[in-house]
Amino acid sequence: MTLQVFAYILHKDGVTDDTALEMMTAAVKLNPEASICAIVAGWGAELDAVCKDVAAWYPQVWKINNEALAHINAEMLRGLLVRILPQGCMVLIPHEHFGMDLAPGLSIKLGAAYLPDAVGFEGIEDGWLKALREEYSGQVRTHVLCDLSGGAVITVRPGLFAADKSQGAGGQVIDKTAEAMEGGLPGAARRYLEVVAAEAGDVDITKSEILVSVGRGIEDQDNLAMVFDLAKAMGGEVSCSRPIVDAKWLEKARQVGTSGKTVKPKVYLALGISGSFQHIGGIKGSPFIMAVNKNSRAPIFQIADVGVVADILAFVPELTDKINATKT
Repeated sequence: MTLQVFAYILHKDGVTDDTALEMMTAAVKLNPEASICAIVAGWGAELDAVCKDVAAWYPQVWKINNEALAHINAEMLRGLLVRILPQGCMVLIPHEHFGMDLAPGLSIKLGAAYLPDAVGFEGIEDGWLKALREEYSGQVRTHVLCDLSGGAVITVRPGLFAADKSQGAGGQVIDKTAEAMEGGLPGAARRYLEVVAAEAGDVDITKSEILVSVGRGIEDQDNLAMVFDLAKAMGGEVSCSRPIVDAKWLEKARQVGTSGKTVKPKVYLALGISGSFQHIGGIKGSPFIMAVNKNSRAPIFQIADVGVVADILAFVPELTDKINATKT
């Protein structure tokens, strides 16, 4: 029996999220022979644009199109998906705030196993999936066995499965709206009210091509001056992880992550940042990532193109001097 893998696709304002291609890579990693299908839910012309985009990579795309999904509610969406998903299938969902809301309840409705925050897959044997997860803030990697006899809902950590546009299929878009809506819209205790725009800061880090991002490894607010000096030397802007904002050392507008800004720089330098999935979730567009951390086991090194194990308090001034020296 062919394994059926469905990937739920995130999108916003008609733009497909970068995790769409990552879910395709993850599905192929699960089983290269699997039947792979994307699911896209939304409303109107924006949904059509996303479906067209996704169909360039997936062999098949299922579309659910309804005005009630213009602002997607995970509670309502679960009720729609359970009407169209076949028993025993596998569902991949990006492990970010919406995915974490959608996935657990969906697994219950499907009677399927639930595996959160997977960072790797090591094969399927005798109906069991061997997957990798991270524990203790990424300090330890664990092997997890997931029973696939009743299917599975798996959230996949963004940024760990390389997006590969060369695996495109030029697939077919199939409208599943009528089947999903059979019996009407599912009830939901939650409803959309409004979008509250994030506060604007003096600097818009979402527009910067070079970001020098600092985390708790900077140790003291007074040490931030060296980070600004480095960013100036590199021609970039300073951003940060959540602990820096929580300490009120930098404004919220500079925070990168699922609870901060989503950025798409060409170069991202992470200084003293451990690399939690909440932080990595805010980095899109496959930038060149450089990481400096004195902890050689920091999760940030799993996604970095270049990693340096060093104390940033000693490394940053030296790097700044070297960059300035090349200019003169």
